[in-house]
Parts: sequence; structure tokens; C-alpha cells
Amino acid sequence: MIILTLNQVYLFGIFAITGTMIGLVFDIFRILRKSFKTTDTITYIQDSIFWIITGIILLYTLFYFNNGEIRSYVLLGIILGLIAYLLIFSKIFIKINVKIILILKIILKNIITAILYPIKLIFIFARKVLFRPISFIFINIRKNITNIFKKIFNFKIKNKLLQKKPKKDSI
Repeated sequence: MIILTLNQVYLFGIFAITGTMIGLVFDIFRILRKSFKTTDTITYIQDSIFWIITGIILLYTLFYFNNGEIRSYVLLGIILGLIAYLLIFSKIFIKINVKIILILKIILKNIITAILYPIKLIFIFARKVLFRPISFIFINIRKNITNIFKKIFNFKIKNKLLQKKPKKDSI
């Protein structure tokens, strides 16, 4: 009888730890949502992933430690472990990790900016040295072609007007 009770207390502790792990996974998804703006579709995908991970954790611990038997102390251990984690550690864990991710985002942004700065300078130089003369040539060609078409159009209009004027008869 004592061995059976100790085994149940042991399993209760295991499933309390399982509830804590589920709370930790839940907080990881909350941290991701606070750190990165996501669309509703991504949120639905994250929720599905959360429930899949939670199901895997629960099934693994149930089959590994309790031969797949669901008992009331198992459910109570999971619920109490989850509630204890959420009340004691959750706020601190989220605040620390959101700040860490914010700092990492700033550092990563600065690194990317530093890496892309020489490329930006090369592009600006290439645009000034290569593209400006080419665009100058194309702009002048376009202006000349436009002027030619205007002259042709004006010439055609003048010819039509001259042809339409009646000739004055001299009497």
C-alpha cells in the first residue's frame, strides 16, 4: 500500500512538471506574439502548433510514466503544475524574454544595416556614375523624338489647313 501511494505521489509530481512544461510552451507562443506582429492566419497556425506540441507532451508522459492510464491525480497534477507556473513564473519569464528578443532585434537590425551600408554606397555610386549618363542620353533622345513628332504633326496640320482654304478668284 505504501509503495502504491509513493508511486502515485511520484506520478503526481511528474504530471505537475508536465503542466509546468505546458505553461512554458504556452508562454513561448505568447512571447512570439508580443515580439512579432502576426496575421490571423499565422496566429491560427501557432495555435495549432501549440496544441500539437501539448498533445505530444501529454501523450508521451502518460504512456511513458503511467502506461497510458488517465487518473484523477494525473489531471490534478497537470492542472496544478500549470496554474503554479502561470502564477509564479509566467510574468517574469515573459518580461525577460520579450526584452531579450527586443535587444536581439535591435542588434540584428544594426548588423544588417552595417552590412548593407557598403552595398548602398556602391549602388549610389553606380547610379551616379553609370546610370545618370545613360539616363541623360535617353532623356535627350526622347526629347528629340518628341520634337520631331511635334514638327511632323504641326506640318501635317498646316498642310491640311492650306489645302482646305478656298482659292480666291480674281475677277
